[in-house]
Amino acid sequence: MNSYQQTVTLAITGASGAQYALRLLQCLIAADCRVYLLLSRAAQVVIDTETNVVLPDELEAQQAFLAERYGAGDDQLVLFSREDWFSPVASGSSSPAQTIICPASGGTLSAIACGASNNLIERAADVALKERRQLILVPREAPYSEIHLENMLKLTRMGAVVIPASPGFYHQPKSIEDLIDFVVARVLDQCGIDQDIMPRWGED
Repeated sequence: MNSYQQTVTLAITGASGAQYALRLLQCLIAADCRVYLLLSRAAQVVIDTETNVVLPDELEAQQAFLAERYGAGDDQLVLFSREDWFSPVASGSSSPAQTIICPASGGTLSAIACGASNNLIERAADVALKERRQLILVPREAPYSEIHLENMLKLTRMGAVVIPASPGFYHQPKSIEDLIDFVVARVLDQCGIDQDIMPRWGED
């Protein structure tokens, strides 16, 4: 088995912004990270609606498709079903040090904030919180309701990091891809993963 730099859980939910998730997946693989990937049913609908990526129906076929698309090595990308309670992300004894939910829907924020754990995405986030590991949430909503804001505040107080999908413009973006990379780069920086897709403030 190949040895990768680190292992990261990436969960994609049904909020708009599938482009952020797919670009993040690409960057994690390029950075020699092993990725445990979780897809909600709504996420698959959004990917189909917002991108030109057409995912197969079956889990194993999805894994093979995405691994080939993003050049993943052997065992570098592993998809888990929503009810796979024997997966590493379901237990604090084997879950990765970092869990990213990008994009994070309002419903997902709510479920994590109250500890629902009704599916593997919610359980993975619950494990990250209880084990005091890094949990990064990338909500994409506008405007935020009081419920959204209360849940984000609650999760921040629990130790999660909230990075709204709100790209900056000081880097003078020339394309939609530049805006996507702004947010993805902030997530990678939070994880301590080297990236060269977006210069940091003060860098040329």
